[in-house]
Amino acid sequence: MRYLMTFSYDGSKFYGYQKQPDKPSVQENIELALTKINSNNFVSISASGRTDNGVHALNQKAHFDLDRDINVDILRNSLNKLTSKYIYIKDIKTVTDDFHARFNVIRKKYTYKINLGEYNPIESDYIYQYNKNIDIKKMNIAIKKFEGKHNFKSFTKPNSEISDYEREIFETSIVLKDNILSISFIGSGFMRYMVRNIVGCLIEIGENKRNIDDIDRLFKCEDRKEAGIKAEACGLYLEDVFYF
Repeated sequence: MRYLMTFSYDGSKFYGYQKQPDKPSVQENIELALTKINSNNFVSISASGRTDNGVHALNQKAHFDLDRDINVDILRNSLNKLTSKYIYIKDIKTVTDDFHARFNVIRKKYTYKINLGEYNPIESDYIYQYNKNIDIKKMNIAIKKFEGKHNFKSFTKPNSEISDYEREIFETSIVLKDNILSISFIGSGFMRYMVRNIVGCLIEIGENKRNIDDIDRLFKCEDRKEAGIKAEACGLYLEDVFYF
């Protein structure tokens, strides 16, 4: 029986989503809990994608298989008792055996949060503490250049395993509320550090350190070194994952 799980987590308490030796990860924590439920027979989970150290998720998705049919409400409650308090299983439902949490994704939404107001130490793991004014009007113009299909090689970590750096961003937005600037992207897919690098570019534009027209040049040059700063991980959230 294949199950699809929706869950959130506090990325500041883990060294990223993916399992790694001798460091706490979201994947390992959930797999250990599922293995206990599955009579100590190992259960692996396949997520919609990875998040890096310090990045949070509001609606991450992952599928897993169990040898037996378990009521989804009982399964959800059991998992929430066994997993870390920094992980919360929001929903579990059964899916067909050919469903894949990663390969069936049609779009994802990421949001980056920036505090333009006074420094807040309580929120420092969850909102980037920029703590000064920035030209939001200029950033609003600049972010629209990222919509559509583009080669995002300048905005991701170089990877010899990637042959196609083209991705499509369907929708972007910048919203300011109570001194918190929320920058959102909905796209077909996002490569490693892509959102953080785009946000870093937007920050430099908002600081008048870079021109809006630089974005077109960065698409063409395909050079990460030209794209500037990478925004800190703490402000990034995987907000949602969408399927057919």
